[in-house]
Amino acid sequence: MTFERLFDILPNYLAKYSEKNDALAGKVNGQWKKYSAKEYVSIVNQLSYGLINLGIQKGDKVASISGNRPEWNFIDMALMQVGAVHVPIYPTVGTSDYQYIFDHAEIKMVFVDAKSLYHKVKDIIPKSTTIKAVYSFTEHDEVSNYQEVIQSGIDNPQQDKLEIIKKSVTTNELATIIYTSGTTGKMKGVMLSHLNIISNVLALLHVPPVGAEGKALSYLPLCHIYERMINYIFQYKGISIYYAENMATIVDNVKDIKADILPTVPRLLEKVYDKIEGKASKIEGVKRKIFDWAINLGLRYDDKGENSVWYNLQLKIARKLVFSKWQEALGGNIKVLISGGAALQPRLGRLFNAAGIPTLEGYGMTETSPVIALNDWGKNNSYIGTVGPGIRNCEIKIAEDGEVLAKGPNVMLGYYKEPELTAEVITDGWMHTGDLGELVEGRFLKITGRKKDLFKTSMGKYVAPSHLEEKLKESPFIDTPVVVGENQKFAGALIIPNFEHIKDWCKLNDEDCPKPEEIIKRPDVLKQIKSEINAFNNNFGSHEQIKAFKLIADEWTVESGLVTAKMSVKRPQVMKQYADLIDEMFV
Repeated sequence: MTFERLFDILPNYLAKYSEKNDALAGKVNGQWKKYSAKEYVSIVNQLSYGLINLGIQKGDKVASISGNRPEWNFIDMALMQVGAVHVPIYPTVGTSDYQYIFDHAEIKMVFVDAKSLYHKVKDIIPKSTTIKAVYSFTEHDEVSNYQEVIQSGIDNPQQDKLEIIKKSVTTNELATIIYTSGTTGKMKGVMLSHLNIISNVLALLHVPPVGAEGKALSYLPLCHIYERMINYIFQYKGISIYYAENMATIVDNVKDIKADILPTVPRLLEKVYDKIEGKASKIEGVKRKIFDWAINLGLRYDDKGENSVWYNLQLKIARKLVFSKWQEALGGNIKVLISGGAALQPRLGRLFNAAGIPTLEGYGMTETSPVIALNDWGKNNSYIGTVGPGIRNCEIKIAEDGEVLAKGPNVMLGYYKEPELTAEVITDGWMHTGDLGELVEGRFLKITGRKKDLFKTSMGKYVAPSHLEEKLKESPFIDTPVVVGENQKFAGALIIPNFEHIKDWCKLNDEDCPKPEEIIKRPDVLKQIKSEINAFNNNFGSHEQIKAFKLIADEWTVESGLVTAKMSVKRPQVMKQYADLIDEMFV
């Protein structure tokens, strides 16, 4: 099969998986609504005809604002087939961000998920001079339904015109613009070509250990290139894609469909482990000793397979007695977890792999479509504590200042309407990631911090806060730490505690569970978190050790402006909002 444009996936679907009845599935009124491969391709073609009838032309920018659902794929493929540029937008961004993207990208048409999302943009759409129409994936009386576009395609099919347009689309042409705010500065429109994304798909086709018989659960936002690219892999291989209802139903949905694959972020794995540990804290005697023994055994797991015969025998017993329950908690059928988007705590990577739940951690960025490196299958391709070796067709090198550079067909075309900014980050084909790293054993990439996040204490010592923050997150009492200390004598930390764990901890002592505002003032909580920090300080250099901290009861959301859509902390905004609290810390 020729695979030069992303929509080339569709004829492959029909050729290989025409009898598949659950190519895509989403929940409707509590029941899985499944679409066969034939239905998928048919709907995409009808939408394509309808878009042509509505005047969408090659190069037009069309936005989608939607959660994960089969309809997202329908419009995605239809837009690319007619040569339009898909601009997916996070449903969680603020109205000012929507306004900026609509104007900057000169959006011509918008597809929204539901009534609530339409209400977020209905007042700013009239301000746009380019938007001609808005359609909803769900029925409501304020906006046209996207079925009208499909019906237009049914009534007036444009097969010949569509084929002409498809043939005119080349592999190097712009397929999508993804707006990313990052943790600093204004939003940037990352331009990715068909080739950019396809190069990543082809380099990672081997990662899912199943074919058309497999099922994947998708819950990470499709508007982010990480989940989107993985979804293209699933479609290429005929793996059924089921879309989770929401964040709260992920585990239930995994169990329901008995998923083989789950693309995820470390935060979910941290929550799963915290719940396991929370349940274990309530057991006593022999059962508790067995649990602790299994955990200690798992922490000694060698991902390269160089475990002794005696170790493997013990691990077999531990998997039967303890870790089998972990597998059951994830549906009992998981064959691989693919972790990205943030650093995975090495202990969790080791424990999940020891539990017989293969967990592959990777690294990348929107600008590289996205994967640069991945801990892969095989004992010589994995190194827990790193993000793995560079993927096929992607070179990695470390600059003199420690910055990670990447080069390959996955590197973006550039930032939309920002040639000068593009020139700043791409030199001689090398993408400057902004991350600091090192190559372990000459090939396994280890991320050590963010270049712009580095700060210097008044003693002249540099501190990489992200390295310390990832370590602090290992404490079940700490949810979100932000290490600060620019021009101070020592490093300190703002900390949002793990309130859910602390409430369980209080119950063990037969105490009431107060509100977050009260929890952060409790002497026993402050003492416990101080104890946790002191334990971690033993692993830090003297200039890195956390000497002071302040607890915060606030919830950081995208709407608050303190985290990005993928929940990365916006450090400058946090430091500005909590400037007085930081000053108190260093008095």
